[in-house]
Amino acid sequence: MSRDRLTGIAVNAGLVVYFVFALFPVAWMLILSLKPDNQLFNTYFSFSPTLDSYRTVLGGGEVEGVPFVRFFVNSLVVSIGAVALSLLIGLPAAYAAARWKFRGSENLMFTLLSFRFAPELTVIIPLFVLYQQLGLFDTYVGVIWVLQLVTMPLIVWIMRSYFTDLSPELEQAALLDGYSRTRAFVKIALPLVKPGIAAVGLLAFIFAWNNFVFPLILTSSNAQTVTVGALSFLGGDRPKYNLTAAAALVSAVPPLVLALTIQRYLVRGLSFGAVKS
Repeated sequence: MSRDRLTGIAVNAGLVVYFVFALFPVAWMLILSLKPDNQLFNTYFSFSPTLDSYRTVLGGGEVEGVPFVRFFVNSLVVSIGAVALSLLIGLPAAYAAARWKFRGSENLMFTLLSFRFAPELTVIIPLFVLYQQLGLFDTYVGVIWVLQLVTMPLIVWIMRSYFTDLSPELEQAALLDGYSRTRAFVKIALPLVKPGIAAVGLLAFIFAWNNFVFPLILTSSNAQTVTVGALSFLGGDRPKYNLTAAAALVSAVPPLVLALTIQRYLVRGLSFGAVKS
């Protein structure tokens, strides 16, 4: 057997091992979610599977004192709202950053990007005090607003590279035809970067959906999201690990469905601008 073939087998075997290692936590959560209460702690892989955990979690109302369905709806509202607001403001900002350079513009962009990577715990205490004083605590508006620290820098920074890859001559030709700068942006630039918008919108939605610290501190019950609400099943004298696992798997459905829905745009968006002529 040749060395190349042995190398290929070793690489493939390594990929299989890594694939199993990466998916094992998901498989274990699926197993936990299918276990009945009386077999939750005394078995590993031999048990009588049941969908009772999913029926309980998705049954509506309060389950074990936890209104999970309402938390799920809250996550949809605040994540979609945060991404929509970020796109509404971030796309023109990214276009302006790509087309107009001035002294300190790069420093401004790096400062904006630093908001995305700054530890959330460094700003959460001042935000908690401000939210209490402004009446934004435990509200949709408050959560959507604070999630801009997560989604806005990501959208502006990534979309700036997409607009930079567009030829300025396209917009200049539109301006010569009588288009205003705003109309040239809407009619010419935006349609050309639709794959990029789909890709960055999906990434922003995932980051907003998965955020934990901000909803944990800045919400109580009315606007609490699934990332915090799913852990409520762990409270009490006997933690409901099967309900927590079912809630976590249900919470993973929206980003997965969204990714599969816009997969065609996502692949094009992630590769957009990779090869320049």
